This record gives sequence, structure tokens and C-alpha cells, in this order.
Amino acid sequence: MTIYIGADHGGFHLKQILKEALVSEGYEVIDVGAAALDPADDYPDFARAAAEKVSVAGDDARGIVICESGFGVDIVANRFKGIRCALAMSPEHIRAGRHDDDVNMLSIAADFIAPEQALAIARAFMATPFEKNEERYVRRLEKIVQIEKGR
Repeated sequence: MTIYIGADHGGFHLKQILKEALVSEGYEVIDVGAAALDPADDYPDFARAAAEKVSVAGDDARGIVICESGFGVDIVANRFKGIRCALAMSPEHIRAGRHDDDVNMLSIAADFIAPEQALAIARAFMATPFEKNEERYVRRLEKIVQIEKGR
């Protein structure tokens, strides 16, 4: 499974830490930017780049997006068809999102999460499966799909 990871200047250093750790654990990680620390960059550019990739790849990919608050990248990512991005503050939080809601993108708040905690959250995000045998979870996701279709 491929992980698309992106961050603005506020999440740049954390992105580098997560990327290095996840690659060392055997994940294929594709960095969609920022390529360098630039205080003038804008989070929508990197959240969009990651969300577009995950949206097209479907179940073969996940995304991690990072900014200072985590909110901006989360808002942008959730504009894309098929994206279910969640801002997680703990491994337990993202486990619930993966298990119940098939979250396929994770947003992280660099100003509020220490690197060790962010890595624990990312690991839980990658390791937790969606409970696809639970009818209520599948039914709810289908309702989201219908909302995306404008129905």
C-alpha cells in the first residue's frame, strides 16, 4: 500500500520524521511536498496533491497530511470524492476512524502532537483495518457515497 504524505511549512519537519520512520518500516511513501521548508507556502497545495492521489488510487493508497492545526489540510482533503480524512489526536482516535468509518486519510496537527505521538497515530492508521463485515458501517459509508453524488 502506498502512503501519500504532504505538509506545508508548519508540518514540514514532522512530515520528514514520519516519512523516514514509515519508509524504514517498509511502507512505500510518496512525498507530495513541500520539498523544502518555505514559510510562504500554502497548505491547500499539499493537501490537494495527497487527496487527488488517494482519490484516484482508492483502496490501494492512504494519505497523511500535516499543518499546524491539522484543520486546514483536513478541510481540503475532504473536498475530494472518496476521501474520508480525519484529524486524530491519539492512536485510539484513529483506530476508531479506521475501524468504523474506513478513514483513508489522516490529518495531523503539528503544533499539538509530539513527533512520537504522531508516529504512534500514523502506525495505528496503517495497521487498523476497516470492519467491512459490520453492516451498519458499510451502510453508513454508502450514505456518504450518495451524498457525494448529490442524492
